[in-house]
Order: sequence, then C-alpha cells, then structure tokens
Amino acid sequence: MPKLEEGAKLSGFIDKETGVSGEMKFKDSFRIDGKFKGKILSGTALIIGETGVVDADVQVKTVSVNGRLKGSIIAKDKVEILSKGRVDGKITCAKLIIEDGAFFQGACQMDIKSLESDEKGKNQKIYK
Repeated sequence: MPKLEEGAKLSGFIDKETGVSGEMKFKDSFRIDGKFKGKILSGTALIIGETGVVDADVQVKTVSVNGRLKGSIIAKDKVEILSKGRVDGKITCAKLIIEDGAFFQGACQMDIKSLESDEKGKNQKIYK
C-alpha cells in the first residue's frame, strides 16, 4: 500500500463504492479507491489504491498508482507505479519508479529541469 510522505496529511478520500467526475483540487494528499473521471490538480500527492480507477489528466507533485490510471500525468517530483498498478498514457516527471509486475503503456518524458534543481539543492553548502 502506498504511504504518505513524512509530515503529509490526507485531505480526502474516495472509497471503492464511490464514483466522482469533474475537476478536483486539494491541498494535501488525496487517496482514490473508487472511480474518478476528469481533471486532478494539486501541489502535493495523489494515491490511487488497488481498487482505484482513474480516467483523468493529472497535475500533482507525486503520484503513486496501485490501481488503474488512464490519461496524462504531469508530476513535479515523481510517479510511482506499484506492482498492481496499471498506467495507460503520457507521463512527464522528474523521477519514474516502476515496480516488478506493474504495467505501463504510453510515453514518458523526464523533466530535466526538476532533476537539475533537485541536484543543486542536494549539493549546496549551508553556511552559518
């Protein structure tokens, strides 16, 4: 099961018996175990559980997929397709993780700008 990043809060949840369509925006992390169709925008994390089915264009910081996602993904940080995850579409991200058993069909473009800024931050010296 995907885990929240340290210090992250879960803003909302769509249960497996629920279907929603439209445009969704949220502040912290959001988990989908049901069905969603539309557009998802957030500066933080989206988690798609094993029973989650998403047909959407997604723009977030991180995405973790253990269910099904069809559409485009633009992730500022990373996209993680877990072992039971299925992704069909175009991915643009700085980091892509695909576990053994996962399925990905489509195209992936690595966002070098995000990687460069991340590396600069790691290599900077802090003076006090």
